Amino acid sequence: MVNRKYAPDDPANGSPGAPRMHGVWLARGAEGRFSVYVPRDGGVIRWTEGADGRFTGPVPLGGGGELWPYLGVGQGPDRYVHMVGIRPTDTGDGHVELVYSAQFQTGRPNVEWKSFGHSNTKAPWYGNPAVAVDPQGRVYVFTRNGGGGVSCRARKDNGAWHPWWDLKGNNTDRNPVAMITGAGLVELYTSTHQGLRRYIQKESGAMPVAEDVLLTPLVQGTLAAVTGPSGHVTAFYADGLGKICAWSPGRGLAPTAFADAIGTGPITAVNCLIDGYECTLLAQCDEQGRTAFAAYLTEREETGLNWTVSGPPVTNPPVLTTDAAGAAVAAALTPDGGVVVTRQKDEPGLALEAWTRI
Repeated sequence: MVNRKYAPDDPANGSPGAPRMHGVWLARGAEGRFSVYVPRDGGVIRWTEGADGRFTGPVPLGGGGELWPYLGVGQGPDRYVHMVGIRPTDTGDGHVELVYSAQFQTGRPNVEWKSFGHSNTKAPWYGNPAVAVDPQGRVYVFTRNGGGGVSCRARKDNGAWHPWWDLKGNNTDRNPVAMITGAGLVELYTSTHQGLRRYIQKESGAMPVAEDVLLTPLVQGTLAAVTGPSGHVTAFYADGLGKICAWSPGRGLAPTAFADAIGTGPITAVNCLIDGYECTLLAQCDEQGRTAFAAYLTEREETGLNWTVSGPPVTNPPVLTTDAAGAAVAAALTPDGGVVVTRQKDEPGLALEAWTRI
């Protein structure tokens, strides 16, 4: 059994060929207002929501004109925004390094971008980093390494960074998904050419360790995940056979095909409130590039789900998050580089406002 990738590698001149963001690039601040972060023209730009609900910007956040069109974003309970980008080193040989910045208050300047190297010291692009922030505010950055496994660099309580940890593995997905469990522990979900793999943290602040690969068909690059009311993570992916599957090892849920896929590409997911019930909202693009949404009662995969198509064509399924009241909010990139957003209406069922360009 050999699993296929969502799309062929497209490292144009050694870099990913199309803009892509992971994590909460639509981020809610401590006061409830949202910011949108997008890599563009070698840097990162930001739009900020005002008190009237309208976005202003874009405002440049730096990057030196060299950042590739990728951005990983993570948030902890303090709502600080932690950003990780990729840029070429100054050696001129196609090697890259990871760079880090943070924003602590909505609409305020970010801290200066700083390099924290690469797990292979000098390396071409091997994959896109995933970011997680634990309840203590420690930042964890995961990336595929030159051996095809996973490496992690974590921030210490004093703000310094640990050396790179080699978490082992091989043939892993270039786009892993990092999560925080209900117990505040970090987990990483990825895949290999053979199946699914989870890396777990056994105590707060410790180095995550790899579990055995679980053999199952899947399409690499389609993983998404949420943490449910049980405190366990549920991962979602496309199996390449026309189905959306769920996997929650903490709950004892084996890989389970529970719904038809509407497309073949990546999935995004979030938990939100619908009619007062905690539900899991999934998004995937259909074959025309339009967003399709579907929701089900969280951790009740036996109920299945149905898709509803919404909005204009977009480049990837939208980032999904929630407002302070638990209602869903989504943002996506359009093919011309614009950003569109929508919100859940305050009415029965999963009703969304019209998509608005910011």
